[in-house]
Amino acid sequence: HNSDKAIELALQRAKALGITGIILPSTSGATAFKALEMAKGAFKIIVVTSHAGFDEPFVKAMPDDVWAELTAKGVAIVRGSHALSGVERGVNKMHGGAYPVLIIADTLRLLGQGAKVAVEISVMAADAGVLSGAKVVALGGTHNGVDTALVLLPAHMNNFFDLKINEIICKPFDI
Repeated sequence: HNSDKAIELALQRAKALGITGIILPSTSGATAFKALEMAKGAFKIIVVTSHAGFDEPFVKAMPDDVWAELTAKGVAIVRGSHALSGVERGVNKMHGGAYPVLIIADTLRLLGQGAKVAVEISVMAADAGVLSGAKVVALGGTHNGVDTALVLLPAHMNNFFDLKINEIICKPFDI
């Protein structure tokens, strides 16, 4: 229920700072289409979606027709394994225990699930080669839509601690 406001605030802040790249998560495409509509062509929209098999083995999270429609409208889409879980989540499920990447994810969740997602998708987009290294506005949320927006300097997975969160534009009060 906070998606419209989070996107609005993210776009306003990006414009004020001269940032052209907006990164957001989307699986159904609903959040991506909403951001595209609200951005009115003024920003490069980058969508990060879950890897195939995330919900159901060998099934893509974002349907092919949605992918095609978004890319036809100029949206860059990244499909990849979650940077802050990936294989470690599988090892944890089988063997239990604490693992560094999962600890990083849980630490980011102190600011809310959306903050963790915004950081994670920025790393995924950097690794996919769709970022230039300039500051971006990254959005994240919990399950459906977005509720958090950050200004950040992205980094690749292998240089994760070079990523810098410059500003929290918005996040839910009650997380």
